[in-house]
Amino acid sequence: MGNFADCCRGFWCGTKNPNIRVSLPVICFIWEIAMIILFGLFVRYNEESDAHWSKHKHEKNITSDIENDFYYRYPSFQDVHVMIFMGFGFLMTFLKRYSFGGVGFNFLIAAFGIQWALLMQGWFHSLDPVDGMIKIGIESIINADFCVAGCLIAYGALLGKVSPVQLMILTLFGVTLFAVEEFIILEVLHVRDAGGAMVIHTFGGYFGLTISWILYRPKLEGSKNLSGSVYHSDVFAMIGTLFLWMYWPSFNSAISDHGDGQHRAAINTYLALASCVLTTFAISSISAKKGKLDMVHIQNATLAGGVAMGTAAEFMITTYGSLIVGFCCGILSTFGYLVLSPFMEKYLKIQDTCGIHNLHAMPGLLGGVVGALTAALASEDVYGHEGLVNTFNFKGEYATRTPGTQGGYQAAGICVALVFGIGGGIIVGLILRLPFWGDPSDDNCFDDEVYWEVPEDEESLPPILEYNNHMISKLPDTSESHFTVEHSQ
Repeated sequence: MGNFADCCRGFWCGTKNPNIRVSLPVICFIWEIAMIILFGLFVRYNEESDAHWSKHKHEKNITSDIENDFYYRYPSFQDVHVMIFMGFGFLMTFLKRYSFGGVGFNFLIAAFGIQWALLMQGWFHSLDPVDGMIKIGIESIINADFCVAGCLIAYGALLGKVSPVQLMILTLFGVTLFAVEEFIILEVLHVRDAGGAMVIHTFGGYFGLTISWILYRPKLEGSKNLSGSVYHSDVFAMIGTLFLWMYWPSFNSAISDHGDGQHRAAINTYLALASCVLTTFAISSISAKKGKLDMVHIQNATLAGGVAMGTAAEFMITTYGSLIVGFCCGILSTFGYLVLSPFMEKYLKIQDTCGIHNLHAMPGLLGGVVGALTAALASEDVYGHEGLVNTFNFKGEYATRTPGTQGGYQAAGICVALVFGIGGGIIVGLILRLPFWGDPSDDNCFDDEVYWEVPEDEESLPPILEYNNHMISKLPDTSESHFTVEHSQ
């Protein structure tokens, strides 16, 4: 029995070999060739992007090309696309020696993920019953970006601790789980979640946290000196924050119904984000004895209002209601960074590099609850009969559904997101624990040199004024200055 245990321990906990010279090219080439074949077999342009658009216009009595959905949706698509590749990417550059990995691997998994998402979401949402083909247009590529966002959120919990091969595996399974979860929530339960508080943020947050729990590294203390930030890395991360903050109204309104719903979603998100900033600054300052602001709070918690407004964005939550949601989220998210993240690492063994629990998971849950309550309290006095029908799509088989019933289904959507996030995270985490994915050893985490060619002049930098305000290296009750001088090796 002892020999068997030693054998298992040697298999799961053996020496790490981060050499990906064979595994990464093989996966990239094979999977991209598979994408080419699958797209050739299953994917076609939809009627608004096909060359037969002119014929379609005549059949539908459309008088102008301006009525093509491209002209309504493309500005929002641009904003969402920038958020995915620049916003998320630069937000992950805060680690002092992992900026290449933060923005580079974000690029890699997003580029693969959008292709796989077009297929998976197409099979569930855009399959033409006549010819069995997936028909894609501008809304399809927006939804593909949304799907990838869930995987990028999960990556935030694992930042610096996994290999690019593991990230490709995570994306393959993450996109698949997302497509199934999204179909159940939006189509089967008929839940409204335009900005994805449940579908994207709750799922992605708990998916990543569960994987991080499965992949717990007991000797991560060996990489503690690289787990913090330096002045310039926090400035780059703040660029990502500002891109996300500015474009989040587009994210929450991108696929809302044309007209008042889309208009209202942008306004509500805009207000929630603004309110969230003030409470984040307030809690960050009041939590330090000398009132100094913590950049990690400003980079992350200021975005939580946009997350929490994801479900109720297109509802009649009122302008002051949006401000209240943002107000509460700033407090909740900053509190998470101050108290919950250290607690989770110490007692729950969840090492959350970017603090996705505080930025995505908790605000996503709050957004789902706000959406359920707002839906349950909806009435014709507030929406009008036609407005109520359009906002909640009470048409066809759902024509007899009441706001109270809709609120119950909205709450059920939260449960589905949690089940897929946690359950899927356990399965994918166990797969990623296999010892041949090329992940770094505990004492080589958070270091670009493991997977990237780093310029030589990086090694000859003069002493850097450093402050470790990320992860457990900064304690919330520290009263002294957090600045230390660290000399490069």
